[in-house]
Amino acid sequence: MTNSKPILELKNVSKFYDISRNVKEYFTGIKPIVKAVDNISFKIFSGETVGILGESGCGKTTLGKLILNLLQPSKGSIYFLSNDINNYKEEQIKEFKKNVQLIFQNPYDALNPRFTIKNILLEPLKSLDFPIDQHQSLLENVMNLVKLGNLDEYLDKYPHELSGGQLQRVVLARALIINPLFVVADEPVSMLDVSVRAGILNAFNEAKKKINFSAIYISHDLALVKYVCERTIVMYLGTIVEDGSTDEVVRNPLHPYTKALVSAVPIPHVNQSHEPLPIKGHVPDATANYIGCKFAERCPMAQTICFEKNPDLELKNHNDHFAACHFI
Repeated sequence: MTNSKPILELKNVSKFYDISRNVKEYFTGIKPIVKAVDNISFKIFSGETVGILGESGCGKTTLGKLILNLLQPSKGSIYFLSNDINNYKEEQIKEFKKNVQLIFQNPYDALNPRFTIKNILLEPLKSLDFPIDQHQSLLENVMNLVKLGNLDEYLDKYPHELSGGQLQRVVLARALIINPLFVVADEPVSMLDVSVRAGILNAFNEAKKKINFSAIYISHDLALVKYVCERTIVMYLGTIVEDGSTDEVVRNPLHPYTKALVSAVPIPHVNQSHEPLPIKGHVPDATANYIGCKFAERCPMAQTICFEKNPDLELKNHNDHFAACHFI
């Protein structure tokens, strides 16, 4: 791991939600709490693209909102460029918005249908007080960056006049037009046809090389994370169960949950096959008060200690590969 200062650091971050007027509360007198993010710590360094991988309900999107300062953590601290984002003053908040941008999941909901593409792209420049004499050059640069085509062909159109793939390039362009230091991409191609996804991901990767921003890429799809990210963090029920280089996590998964995710990905070779590893049942109740490992109920390796003691996320080999399991 590099010795340089991280661009982003999370220290023991949790986000809890109280579920009031719940049937369970009515009968038991206990107010259920959903631990959407539960005591998470990690660092991201300049230029890194880190995948946050996990199935629906694991806390990926909540984590992204915490990093974007759209939610306040229940516990813990989030540092961007060594400053706690939850203690920002007004001027620091504005600077943070210049440096950190979001690529939305659904391009149809992310863009104002009454704005032309030009107005959509100029909106962040105006709201963040970029000099007017820079607007045209920034527009031209970002249109070329995301390969959206000729300026005159697109800028006067409205969102309904573009395809899904073109709209997502506009979403990407709007996030990158201000040359951010950090980007949170929340399932950015999940709403698109498979045939369109590769083009968007290629545009994302090429833009990253040119601007050299750091990024978190949130996804439930291991194949997409492998294509985009150098490092992968695997989440389960609000906790990190594995963290390592993407190549290492895919080639040598350590945690039983990660092994199951990797084994479920089809092998693109006709002469090779494998059986997906079994995971029992479904994702359990998010309001349960776990003493041990949250994955124990579904884990084929689980033993008594798994239900009695929560495993720490620990370094398991010399390749900066971490996992939270008693039996690794």
